[in-house]
Amino acid sequence: MKNNNDYDRDIIAGRNPVTEALRSGRPIECLYIAKGELSGSVKVISALAKERNIPVKETDRKKLDYMTGNSAHQGVAAAVPIKEYSSVDDIFELAKSRGEPPFIVVLDGIEDPHNLGAIIRTAECAGAHGVIIPKRRSASLSYTVGKASAGAYEYVPVARVTNIAAAIDELKERGCWVYGADMDGMTYCSCDLRGASALVIGSEGRGLGRLVKEKCDAVLSLPMKGRINSLNASVAAGVLMYEFSRQRSDIKARQGVQ
Repeated sequence: MKNNNDYDRDIIAGRNPVTEALRSGRPIECLYIAKGELSGSVKVISALAKERNIPVKETDRKKLDYMTGNSAHQGVAAAVPIKEYSSVDDIFELAKSRGEPPFIVVLDGIEDPHNLGAIIRTAECAGAHGVIIPKRRSASLSYTVGKASAGAYEYVPVARVTNIAAAIDELKERGCWVYGADMDGMTYCSCDLRGASALVIGSEGRGLGRLVKEKCDAVLSLPMKGRINSLNASVAAGVLMYEFSRQRSDIKARQGVQ
């Protein structure tokens, strides 16, 4: 499907195309159904999606028109990732292939696709081996994310998991020390961040979830000198990722100019 809006690379429209995508096992983020259409073949499509635990959302027909570039969507559309997700194993394999201790960025509900793209871009530049996001309540690998990442999503494995807290447990079992980012932690540059590690960034509005924060081995904070008490999630993630990168590269701070 070709059109001129931001959805042209991550939307499948029409009953037959969506049905075949579901039957083929293709990764699908969400199924959208026009309000009042949940009968006949659309009901079958909805059932197929639910069998695969794919979220099904009823939406306004005008929104479907916009999402599909006014194509003949027949009241059904499916959002698909522009790039297939990796696994947590893939992330560890990349670290192993580079001969480096794993450095993983875990995102606890980043919902703004621009923030997700910016974080993936910085993760690639800072030498992270992968990014982990949740299946629900999170931006996914859309065209907007790909554009915001400036293509970095082609090089950084992005794994999608059912439960972030459970994923943190797995990372710990595999030898990672887990650091959360929050306002009430220790100064970010006071920890030794050179070993196998994961950095957990909370959502834009809520920050780290309670259980996720409790599972972190330590919490890191950035000093706030102004009247605003928080940074944009992608900015905070960038500052922290580069502290990990600085320490892992053994770059020392220098006094004065030489």
